[in-house]
Amino acid sequence: MSSLKETLKEDLTAAMKARDEATVSTLRMIIAAVMNAEVAGNEAVVLSDEQVMAVLLAEGKKRTEAAQIYADNDRAEAAAKERSEYAIIERYLPAAMSDDELNAIVQEEAAKAAAAGATGGKAMGVVVKAVRERVGTGADGSRVSAAVKIALG
Repeated sequence: MSSLKETLKEDLTAAMKARDEATVSTLRMIIAAVMNAEVAGNEAVVLSDEQVMAVLLAEGKKRTEAAQIYADNDRAEAAAKERSEYAIIERYLPAAMSDDELNAIVQEEAAKAAAAGATGGKAMGVVVKAVRERVGTGADGSRVSAAVKIALG
């Protein structure tokens, strides 16, 4: 079983052979981000698949935010480029959790917090932390906090 980083490199080679320029440039950017993360600390490390996934999530979030900024400023071509890069990154991300699944977990954790005596705004941090631990990479932080706000609100 190959690691996620190896998979990215293999897919880069395949994209180069297929002359798929968009995929080549996006994968090069992702691999560079992973390599930068590996040498970011005091000493170089090899990232685990979970850490590589965190880099992918961060890069995907950057693309989503950039696409929104470009769209807000009437730069449709640049926004489309960011969205296409995100689509390539998305191939390597786990499937997003459905709203129903997320809300069920939020309700359970909100009930646990209420049973422990935390309610309203005080429970927000506790519930968000517990939900994020349970959903992992299945939902991004903004979705989690929005669902918790609704549940506690």
